[in-house]
Amino acid sequence: MGKILWALMYVTVMILIIVEVESSLHRVGGGRYTWNSDVNFSDWANHQRFYSGDWLYFGFNRTRHNILQVNKSSYEQCLDNDYIFNITRGGRDVFQLLEPKPYYFICGRGYCHKGMKFAINVLPQPPPSAPTNPNTLASTTTTLIPSNAITVAILSFAFKALLL
Repeated sequence: MGKILWALMYVTVMILIIVEVESSLHRVGGGRYTWNSDVNFSDWANHQRFYSGDWLYFGFNRTRHNILQVNKSSYEQCLDNDYIFNITRGGRDVFQLLEPKPYYFICGRGYCHKGMKFAINVLPQPPPSAPTNPNTLASTTTTLIPSNAITVAILSFAFKALLL
């Protein structure tokens, strides 16, 4: 009975891993180092679709710029003193969009007033769909490799060991 229980748990975990949602990496502004005042972030954000689980990549000079997640009021007024989260770490930073909701980002140090800000509405993950023709899609997003590949390998070996 013990082996059957382990086999059922293995199958359940494998199904959960396979069904895991796909995340995308959005390069903010569309390029590698585009968190600067030369980019129209509102235009960029309006041409993207964001889902819960997606990641934002910010490339920038951290001695000049920062990235702050703020509320709507601070976003509209470019207030950088009461932020929700300071994303700034090393100049090539990422932020995961965990919940379907509006998000607001600004650059402090006076750059918000120069257009370094954007607002996005993050949607819930859509249901899985049929593969599309990659030649018909032009996007600045990159699909991430599932981070649980090692877990899959370990579980596979563990299951095979149980069957021996």
